[in-house]
Amino acid sequence: MTLLDLAAAAGQVPPETTQQAVGYPALFVLVALGALVPVIPTGALVSSAAVVAFHQQSLPFGLLLVFGVAALAAFTGDVALYWLGRRGVRSRGGSRWLEALRGRATPERLEQAQTRLDEHGVLVLVVSRLVPAGRIPVMLACLLAELPLRRFARGDAPACLAWAATYGLIGILGGSLFSEPWKGVALAVALTLLISAAPSLLRRLRGEPASHGEAP
Repeated sequence: MTLLDLAAAAGQVPPETTQQAVGYPALFVLVALGALVPVIPTGALVSSAAVVAFHQQSLPFGLLLVFGVAALAAFTGDVALYWLGRRGVRSRGGSRWLEALRGRATPERLEQAQTRLDEHGVLVLVVSRLVPAGRIPVMLACLLAELPLRRFARGDAPACLAWAATYGLIGILGGSLFSEPWKGVALAVALTLLISAAPSLLRRLRGEPASHGEAP
């Protein structure tokens, strides 16, 4: 028996409370970092956290907390990345952050994002957050259009809420189908990876060139 088990038995450190104290800050850090460095599968993280929260006694408070933490973390990461990108746009020499964004958006996808931004304004951010590998081209289009940070943030806030809700629902689905949390986590991760891979598979079937994507 571990020290944590002894403390839990004594009623001093409830296991679920300990998991929450560690898990939610870790979820925030990983999702925010995933927004800055688009290789971390943040969608899978949120879905997995929702599965765990679904099986806890704190339902539905735990699920709401997962949703809130994920949305806030995604928004924080997006705004930070956009701010770094704006510094690169204003700088004569650019920046590694701006170059990294350019490297993840093919000219074709960037042109499509610019067209949608012209037609729909910042509302296109909501769709871009839900489409795998759609966030970076739209963010880059906003940067090249010199969209103010405040206006970008107003459009990105509902986008992050919609994103967190979508992947949270995937986690709820996985948690509701299995009584054992690990099975629900496995299903949620599989679904998020399938969603992420779907656009690339469709492009290959159509014979279109592959593009650099990002984790969902």
